[in-house]
Amino acid sequence: MSKHVAVLLGGTSAEREVSLSSGKACADALEGEGYRVTRVDVGPDIASVLTALKPDVAFNALHGPDGEDGTIQGLLEILRIPYTHSGVLASALAMNKEQAKTVMRAAGVDVPEGRIVNRREAARTHPLPPPYVVKPIAEGSSVGVIIVRDGRSHPPQILASEEWTFGEQVLVEPYIAGRELTCGVMGDRALGVIEVKAATGDWYDYDAKYAPGGSVHVLPAELKPNVYQRVQELSLTAHQALGCRGVSRADLRYDDTPGGTGLLVVLEVNTQPGMTQTSLVPEMAAHAGLSFGELVRWMVEDASLNR
Repeated sequence: MSKHVAVLLGGTSAEREVSLSSGKACADALEGEGYRVTRVDVGPDIASVLTALKPDVAFNALHGPDGEDGTIQGLLEILRIPYTHSGVLASALAMNKEQAKTVMRAAGVDVPEGRIVNRREAARTHPLPPPYVVKPIAEGSSVGVIIVRDGRSHPPQILASEEWTFGEQVLVEPYIAGRELTCGVMGDRALGVIEVKAATGDWYDYDAKYAPGGSVHVLPAELKPNVYQRVQELSLTAHQALGCRGVSRADLRYDDTPGGTGLLVVLEVNTQPGMTQTSLVPEMAAHAGLSFGELVRWMVEDASLNR
């Protein structure tokens, strides 16, 4: 008898639409692999819904807070439903960018310098010399990220407005010129390295990530072999240092600009990487010889408790 898989999708975070796309793609693929699938749009009644459903496995296709920060993972542990991706601690840790950097740095992974500041303070005066990047401490998919360009006289005023909904504290880091790289990890192996280029504009924002044709993916990334291998090593080390399980994806910057620093740093680790048809991890898996169906099957068979 085939396993009953509850695909958790949607939710209430700023990344709801991405989660709906990821969840649909994964649910369709799992049905194609012969699983019995129930699609569950996650709301406040999720505990009672799952208690009634009694699935064999929960496939976590949620993105952003609640789905990615240890919250849903803790609920699944209480309900004793095996689940995919990382567990409670790794999810909470990776979601908090500053705490994750502390752990990665201790494991020998180079990360950007930076500091936490109050958002209103960051709107009053430049917390670092431009160019720099302002990030919410606990959001994904480039939600709320602001790049303050060189020569900009005033700091971003949106940080002091009521429109800012991403917390009172923000992470400020120096802007690192060069290439945007990303590398997935599946279990205990690093996948291929992709260089991501925005099709328009000069950075990989939310629209570039998720709009069809919004970005160009170069796989394998055109890097010197030693640099390519180093990206894979850093991604695997970061995954292991944070205690991640299943599939994760590290995002990195590499400054190989003329006269640049040569710096290669891990910006963050995504414990719930996108799983749409335009997403990076499925592309890396295909490059390694795994179809989308085989990838999600592996994730379901890898599911467990106490992750």
